[in-house]
Amino acid sequence: MYHSVSDHGDDPFNITVSAARLARQLAWLRGRGLRGVSMRDLLAARAQGQERGLVGLTFDDGYADFVTTALPVLRHWECGATVFVVAGRLGGHNDWEMSGPRKRLLAADDIRRLVALGVEVASHGLTHCDLTRVPDDVLRAEVHGSRILLAELTGLEIRGFCYPYGRFDARVGAAVHHAGYRYACAVDPGPGDAGDLALPRIHIGEADTGVRLEVKRRLARARGRAVEAP
Repeated sequence: MYHSVSDHGDDPFNITVSAARLARQLAWLRGRGLRGVSMRDLLAARAQGQERGLVGLTFDDGYADFVTTALPVLRHWECGATVFVVAGRLGGHNDWEMSGPRKRLLAADDIRRLVALGVEVASHGLTHCDLTRVPDDVLRAEVHGSRILLAELTGLEIRGFCYPYGRFDARVGAAVHHAGYRYACAVDPGPGDAGDLALPRIHIGEADTGVRLEVKRRLARARGRAVEAP
């Protein structure tokens, strides 16, 4: 689980990884016979029993630096990724953060370019609000409305959803299911019956060297959050 990729030093929420650090992290993956792919491709491979050696790479919030900074590094290491975009704020900024640096978000043309390059674009809602705290009509707009908007923009089925702040409950999970998503990403594992609508992820930050990545990888396996097939 990545967010922004830039050399911005002001990072109070630990969401920024430098291009140099991302390159070293991807080199670490490739050196262990692992390859980063989109969630779409990871789940398709799993359906065929071919997920061994694949790691889903996700970038939350849809920061514009994905195109300028992250994408060249990913392509160098022959990795794919899924970008979860805040569909109601395209071309805007991360205004949901009350403090911290303002960062520009991907615009509609950026989204079309990514799709043309084979990057999976998926939904992170309309406004990046805590879905567990909104009324039903807002929840439907955030979940269902964002899917329609992105489908119209890309011309593709939007398969994935990412819960803002990683927060969800039974009501939110049901809304994601009824909206037609194939999968949804959280942070921690969800209820046992949540399945692909609560896929856990490992947060990756600037401090994650190879040693830390190995520790996180082993802990993920022990806690049922493995990053690749056992």
